[in-house]
Amino acid sequence: MTGVLVVIPARYASSRYPGKPLVRLRGAQGVALTLIERTWRAAKAVASADRVVVATDDDRIRDTALGFGAEVVMTSPEARNGTERVAEAAVTLGSEARIVVNLQGDAPLTPPWFVDALVSALDRDAGADAATPVLRCSAGALASLRADRAAGRVGGTTAVFDSAGRALYFSKEVIPFTAAQAGAGGEGAATPVFHHVGVYAYRPEALAAYPGWDAGPLERNEGLEQLRFLERGRAMLCVEVEARGRSFWELNNPEDVPRLEAMLAEMSME
Repeated sequence: MTGVLVVIPARYASSRYPGKPLVRLRGAQGVALTLIERTWRAAKAVASADRVVVATDDDRIRDTALGFGAEVVMTSPEARNGTERVAEAAVTLGSEARIVVNLQGDAPLTPPWFVDALVSALDRDAGADAATPVLRCSAGALASLRADRAAGRVGGTTAVFDSAGRALYFSKEVIPFTAAQAGAGGEGAATPVFHHVGVYAYRPEALAAYPGWDAGPLERNEGLEQLRFLERGRAMLCVEVEARGRSFWELNNPEDVPRLEAMLAEMSME
């Protein structure tokens, strides 16, 4: 097995934000591009990626992706989450990649070095089945997470992990608990909270097994697909990455659109 396959799972019928992949985001110069195109561009910038494919069950997303030059694979509408869609896509493509990456379609600001870090981490640790990036929250990012929860919005996901980097838990709540003064050193001060970035790298055998596992109670309660690995006792690495001055946020809710557009403007990204 050689090479790295990046799959971007995208579905139209999101429960929280229907049609999300086709939402347009304006860049620094005012040009509006769909969320799926921005995510595809982020994937194409990954140095370690040998192939980038959009996986969808919707003709509208397929046609849009083909229109900006993406390779597309159609998958079943029965996929319960992005990981199952990526697993199906890998089979349909007959992939022989040594690592398959799931770059979720709502994360267009994902820096390419985040994905490269996952590939390197799996190459170093033969005992890990999957890897995902985590980003230490600044005081400002932690405040945004807390504000979302206080307003009853499901925003970013946080992660805790052991001294070897193996994931212990992921949650849509802000974990671990921190006193209100955490990050009190200013907007950019570091905190003990890690924001989970919605990107995954899998070994093909672990990815192929995933759809056959039943979703456990933690996955069902949190709505977080990566918890299926943990509930099965499979090792997932949390790989700490550096933002290098880049802002990062996923598009989870309609309220996130102006936030992402402001970040694109701030970073002069078109």
